[in-house]
Amino acid sequence: MNDTTNYDIIVIGAGHAGVEAALAAARMGQRTLIVTLSLDNIAMLPCNPSIGGPGKSHLVREIDALGGEMGIAADRASIQRRLLNTGKGPAVHSLRMQADKFLYQRIMKETVENTDNLDVRQLLVTELLVEETSAGKRVTGVLCETGERLTAHVVIIATGTYLRGRIILGETIYDSGPNGQRPAMALSDSLRSLGLKLMRFKTGTPARVDRRTIDFAKTAVQAGDPTAPAFSFLTETMPDEQTPCYLAYTNEATHEVIRANLHRAPMANGVIEGVGPRYCPSVETKIARFPDKERHQLFLEPEGLHTNEIYVQGMSTSLPTDVQEAFLTTIPGLERARIMRPGYAIEYDCLDPLQLAPTLAVKNIAGLYSAGQSNGTSGYEEAAAQGLIAGINAAREITGEEPLVLRRSDGYIGVLIDDLVTKGTDEPYRMMTSRAEYRLILRQDNADLRLTPMGRAAHLVTDERWTRFTAKRDAIEAALALLKERRLSPSAETETRLAEAGISPLRVPMTLFALLAREGDYRRLAALFDLPALADDVREEVEIMARYDGYLRKQEEQIARMERLESRRIPETLDYAAITSLRLEAAEKLAAIRPRSIGQASRISGVSPADISVLLVYLEKERRSHGGETDGAQRFS
Repeated sequence: MNDTTNYDIIVIGAGHAGVEAALAAARMGQRTLIVTLSLDNIAMLPCNPSIGGPGKSHLVREIDALGGEMGIAADRASIQRRLLNTGKGPAVHSLRMQADKFLYQRIMKETVENTDNLDVRQLLVTELLVEETSAGKRVTGVLCETGERLTAHVVIIATGTYLRGRIILGETIYDSGPNGQRPAMALSDSLRSLGLKLMRFKTGTPARVDRRTIDFAKTAVQAGDPTAPAFSFLTETMPDEQTPCYLAYTNEATHEVIRANLHRAPMANGVIEGVGPRYCPSVETKIARFPDKERHQLFLEPEGLHTNEIYVQGMSTSLPTDVQEAFLTTIPGLERARIMRPGYAIEYDCLDPLQLAPTLAVKNIAGLYSAGQSNGTSGYEEAAAQGLIAGINAAREITGEEPLVLRRSDGYIGVLIDDLVTKGTDEPYRMMTSRAEYRLILRQDNADLRLTPMGRAAHLVTDERWTRFTAKRDAIEAALALLKERRLSPSAETETRLAEAGISPLRVPMTLFALLAREGDYRRLAALFDLPALADDVREEVEIMARYDGYLRKQEEQIARMERLESRRIPETLDYAAITSLRLEAAEKLAAIRPRSIGQASRISGVSPADISVLLVYLEKERRSHGGETDGAQRFS
């Protein structure tokens, strides 16, 4: 085989999942090929021109901390940024950036094309090549529309919404991927023939309207936040100048137009078969589901700095174009709005994620991984996070290293993947802060402290990033040590100094750390007690650690208890049918998902605490019968 057809890793798809997977694999030294339906659409933002938001910004920060690319590209393409939820605690603070979608795409395309060990080709994959071995099925490469057979040790599916994609715009229906791109029709059949279970999901997008036809004076300006941080821990400065967005609302006239045309809505008349996202419904679904709601919020967002297209966020629809024109013109500011691109729905095939291991490997086909919307998720950020992990683990499979499996206590990426492979999903999965039970520890501000050492171990964190990280970590540790060492007593001198600064008296002796926990402002204390100045990112971490010290320790205790369950590993070959005390439903679900640990087993829908108790008793008996060891030398103590 020559070097143009034989690879270590082939990635199918060059969306956000595919790009992160390919970059990770190539940077880890594997000869990698990424194939895409169009070289012009690498890392395309086919829907919302933004990155981040609640829950999603945590994923972007974690991708960056591990050495991924999304945060760096988002910072470079940013035209507006805002820090959301600042009225609440730091656990739910989230960064959202409007991106120049064309610039973002160009940046990612240039990065992919100029990465060592990475080839990029425009090809349509029609079939997975698989061989039967003594251990079962194993992927060997891909067959392309051109007849080319490309071989690889590992293949990563990152097909997004292109698998048997179907565009629905009112009565107009045709096979297509997003933005009029070709769909991948034959690959779905290939996956089914290999025994993989596919689901049919749906998502959608709103109309883009011509900026020149909008009366912005009738809308509310949403300016950017100059104090909002960057996504990447490597980005030193962000531009002061930001492009405004605008806020508008639907009204009763809007709702009346939509209600009068619901019979033409593909969601209502049965044309759409796929399951749509609950947390990002179409405008017609909103009107039907919430009939008493007087108005719905809309955001008018620029698609970029060099286009007149404005994205009408909050108005996703598949209603016919004439209906879209009719309801848009009922909205103040949009009375003269001209549609440049109508909204549409897209149906597509995706894998049931219960067929995946926590590594994102397909369980029954060795060497095959899947990431992104092809796993039933929605959103650029969710896709990129999965792509990064799939790329890391694909590379580690080739080198024989242990895979990277992030726990729910490690990051939102761990929560995302565990939810998918343990609970599955019956609708496009969206990350939200409420899904993370340890969210006070899993903040976006400390993603580097949590994950950069893991990224370094995976050989994705550069020397530059590591140097910056260690300097920040050491500065935090030094500041905390100093604050905990310095003690104050309620002396007359101390109380006078505190009173002059407007700080309440001590009443009892305490450390400066305890005083910081009470007052929350390091700079005030530094001025009073001659403490060293701290960089803003260091100071932020120190203040949060002090202010929430008690809550953080409680969450760490919760994590420790859960980790005891996670450490109780379950042999892959365990015969659940042989455990006669298990309920039939539990045995079937455990056998289907094959959890790695008792902790994962406890999160499977349909497996009760009583079932877990039965399983623990059985495993303990097995351990004792084998002299303290289980098969595969897995310990249960």
